[in-house]
Amino acid sequence: MVVQELGWDNDTDDDLRVSIEDTIDADMVDGDYGNVVDAVLLWWRAEDGDLVDGLVDALTDLVGGGSIWLLTPKVGRPGSVDPSDVAEAAPIAGLSQTTTATVSKDWSATRLVAPKTPV
Repeated sequence: MVVQELGWDNDTDDDLRVSIEDTIDADMVDGDYGNVVDAVLLWWRAEDGDLVDGLVDALTDLVGGGSIWLLTPKVGRPGSVDPSDVAEAAPIAGLSQTTTATVSKDWSATRLVAPKTPV
């Protein structure tokens, strides 16, 4: 499994990053990878700009059927993103929100997938 990590900064949760790399038994790749990836881990803060643009950019290398895990600071933390902003941005970017979970002391994750197309 190839996981692309976007939006890394000094405030990201290193324990979570190590846990993901241990789970996939590989290093995560960055935005310069240049090939398709199975999942994207997108660290996003309120001050990072337009969330729709960020989600569309995260779709660039994502394989069909892959998912984006949007990591945002938990409510009340610096840079937190209002859940309604995620709910608004996802469908504009062509994504559906499936799961939201607390993944560390400071970060929440929301799984976003492209809607299934009818056969």
